[in-house]
Amino acid sequence: MTTTSINHLAEPSAAPSPDEILRRILRRHASGVTAITVPGPAGFTATSFTSVSLHPALVSFCLGATASTADAVQRADRFAVHILGVDNTALARQFARSGIDRFAGVPYLQESDGLPVLTGVPAWLTARTASVQRIGDHLLVVGEVESGEVREEATALVYHEGAFAAVSQLVRPTSE
Repeated sequence: MTTTSINHLAEPSAAPSPDEILRRILRRHASGVTAITVPGPAGFTATSFTSVSLHPALVSFCLGATASTADAVQRADRFAVHILGVDNTALARQFARSGIDRFAGVPYLQESDGLPVLTGVPAWLTARTASVQRIGDHLLVVGEVESGEVREEATALVYHEGAFAAVSQLVRPTSE
C-alpha cells in the first residue's frame, strides 16, 4: 500500500499551511452532529462531541473561543448534548447560525437551573462541567454525565465534506 503526503498534492511554490492541511484532512472525516445547550438558554451545533472515559462517565466537546456562545459555556455549571438524527437537519442548521434566536420554534424543557433539554431529538444527555480549558483557538469542555435518554432509533446525522449526510450500515450487526 502506498500513501501520498498531502504536501505532494500542492503546487511546490504554494505549500499548504498546517491549518489548511488540517481542514483538508478533516473534511474527509465524518463526524456525528450534536446540538449542545447551556443555561441562558444558549446553544450551538457541534461535531466535536466525544466520550472521554467510562469510569467516571466523562464526555467532551470543543467550541471556538470567540464563538457567540463561548461566554455562556464558560459560565455554565452544566450542559446538555443532543444527538441529532436526519430528521433534525433543520435544527442543526438553526443552531449553527449566528445572530438569531436559535431556540425560536424549537421545543425544549427547562431544568430547574435553566438548562434547556431539547425534546425532538433521538437521544440526549446532561453533564456537570468538570473542566474548561483554552486549547489553541478553542475551548475544550469536559463534563461528567448525570442523566440521559434514548428516545427513538434514528438514522444518525453526520457532517462530511462540508455538508450534512445520513449514515447507513454496510453490514447489519448480529443480535447479541
